[in-house]
Amino acid sequence: MQEETKLFSEIEVNKEVAISLGLTEEEWENILKIMGRVPTYTEIGMYSVLWSEHCSYKNSIKQIKTLPRSGTNLLVEAGEENAGLVDVGGGYGIAFKIESHNHPSAIEPFQGAATGVGGILRDIFTMGARPIAALNSLRLGDLSSDRTKYLLRGIVSGIGHYGNAFGVPNIGGEVYFDDCYQDNPLVNAMAAGIVDVKNIATAAASGVGNPVIIIGSATGRDGIHGASLLASREFDEHTDDMRPTMQAGDPFAEKLLLEATLELIASGVVVGIQDMGAAGISCSTCEMSAKTGVGMKIDLDKVPQREPDMSAYEIMLSESQERMLAVITKGKEGRAHSICKKWGVNSVQIGEVTDDGLVRLWHKGKYVAELKAESLVLGGGAPQYDREATEPKYLLETRAFDTTKYETQLATEEEFWKILTSPTIASKRWIFEQYDSQVRTNTVSIKGDAGVIRLKEIPGKAIALTTDSNSRYTYLEPYNGGMIAVCEAARNVACVGALPVAITNCLNFGNPYDPEVYWQFKETIRGMGDACRALDTPVTGGNVSFHNESKEFAIFPTPTIGMLGIIEDVNKVMSANFKNIGDSIYMLGSERMEIGGSEYLKLMHNKISGKAPIIDIDEEKNLITTILELIHKELINSAHDISEGGIAICLAEKSILSDSLGCEVEFSDNATVGRVFGETQSRIIVSASAVQAKEMMKVCKKNSVNIIEIGTVIEDKFIINGLINTDVKTIRQKYEEAIPSLMKI
Repeated sequence: MQEETKLFSEIEVNKEVAISLGLTEEEWENILKIMGRVPTYTEIGMYSVLWSEHCSYKNSIKQIKTLPRSGTNLLVEAGEENAGLVDVGGGYGIAFKIESHNHPSAIEPFQGAATGVGGILRDIFTMGARPIAALNSLRLGDLSSDRTKYLLRGIVSGIGHYGNAFGVPNIGGEVYFDDCYQDNPLVNAMAAGIVDVKNIATAAASGVGNPVIIIGSATGRDGIHGASLLASREFDEHTDDMRPTMQAGDPFAEKLLLEATLELIASGVVVGIQDMGAAGISCSTCEMSAKTGVGMKIDLDKVPQREPDMSAYEIMLSESQERMLAVITKGKEGRAHSICKKWGVNSVQIGEVTDDGLVRLWHKGKYVAELKAESLVLGGGAPQYDREATEPKYLLETRAFDTTKYETQLATEEEFWKILTSPTIASKRWIFEQYDSQVRTNTVSIKGDAGVIRLKEIPGKAIALTTDSNSRYTYLEPYNGGMIAVCEAARNVACVGALPVAITNCLNFGNPYDPEVYWQFKETIRGMGDACRALDTPVTGGNVSFHNESKEFAIFPTPTIGMLGIIEDVNKVMSANFKNIGDSIYMLGSERMEIGGSEYLKLMHNKISGKAPIIDIDEEKNLITTILELIHKELINSAHDISEGGIAICLAEKSILSDSLGCEVEFSDNATVGRVFGETQSRIIVSASAVQAKEMMKVCKKNSVNIIEIGTVIEDKFIINGLINTDVKTIRQKYEEAIPSLMKI
């Protein structure tokens, strides 16, 4: 590399150029102060991506820092590495994380979803963890719309293509349909992996003179400005212009990159390693350097390139997939290249670590960038804003809406069928059958409220994973909605017998510069934080996705929670389906009747209104403690939490999962809408034999949890107070056929 002091700029840079790249006038002035000069075009490009919302969290980081970010089970605190890391005993940790790929999936649904899966998997194995499970949380618009059908087909195909080819089981998730997601589908991808704590890798550079190596696929022009322009702005009439910024993924290349990366880490040659996702080489060089105060000298001519005549700007901002940047111990680069060659993965030294804190770049013999790494990154010089927050005006109307006149009406069988077959409630079999849930043979169950994966490295132990969020609740009451998202996720892993231990989150919101949106954001985080502290489930990390809106639609605030639970005895995993004819059916938890924000109100009266359900955190804690004790003591035969659609849908789902078993249920206070379809929180339906019931009652009483017997498991029939009277075969048929019918499959 030629040492120069005079910097070369491909294009003359001024305020207008900076603004065109997504920076504000204030940020431009700040960059001039930091640098003491006008940046080169490559430098301003790097600032534009690293100071974008997607990379810097500039409008969210101050709020995120209020969340509980440390705990006894955490091996690293939130934000320290590429993913959260939880101690599961036996010398092993679980790395897990959830991230969004919303905007790319709206433009190119197949590649957007596929590269979302690829990106989250790299976050896991760059820490030295082998991926063992994937999940996803999807939100789309009205399924009668041709656009939604197109998006759903592409997104599901992309998720299945990448995950199946890579070889990771998809063990759970959720799919919701609401008008607000018509232009902005949400694609939140989650993954988890297991790592020997002796082999945990860090994303930090160190050791002056250590070589910097790029590993994996060649760099192309795909993904340029994906972080700063695509992921950090609303959709408008120019959205289609962003297609050239889309990344394309290759799961077979990623599989080889996985094996090479894990062997490199285990061999001891790696000092630090980071995947290249958003902002590509710009992000990995600057973040790895800033973590330890070192710098890097990089020769961009040595970066393997897919396309001719790429500029320094293009190379640094490219988001081409399946790439890693690694710092290798000096003298061990030969071993590193040998391992990569063994796996058919390209590896090239492109620079070395320096001691001056500067990232310096050469291209075609010219000196094109000299930047203080710390000035570009989150937690360093990247801006952090306090935005104006104002309570939304629409809440005056929604809070004033009187739900009591609906709660007391008698439920009808017609209403039951309409709710059961609505796209949000109906079977997602057409979707999940496109995903391989059994590859690697560790999957224990996908038939409960959370997916369960056996940890072969720790005999007898398993983990449970789930994704959860009800955005209608968060729209109506952001604080309660944030709490409910965490509590339902915890309840779901508890229902399979897992102790909730930590969360990751993906916070999907509209424009942060809108004071009403920012108020929603702040209140949601406040609710999440209070729930996490109460349940002792710290936040390990995650993602914020702002600007999910268009001229026609703004999404509901959607805080997607990924919850990890630990199961000490895999033989005691609980499922949701009924087991025995004659077992009694019980409801554990609250007897409140609430329909605010319910599927019933939306479908029957076209209203998303009222107040979100009450969430009593002490009530929730007691319920989770109780269900775990009942499962561990083998005092129940099934468990399923009550959520969208209320008790009727919970019972229907238990019956559908039970082959030929159904139920007969009688409510003493009549089958009102509030009782049958209300979505009151902190409730679980269980079944138990007469022998189990006596001890079960004692456990509930000890933990101050309300319990009422509501019915019996019977063969084939499904009966609620006589007003819903059908058979399980008919329920299953209508439930399974609803989405394929709408998709015309």
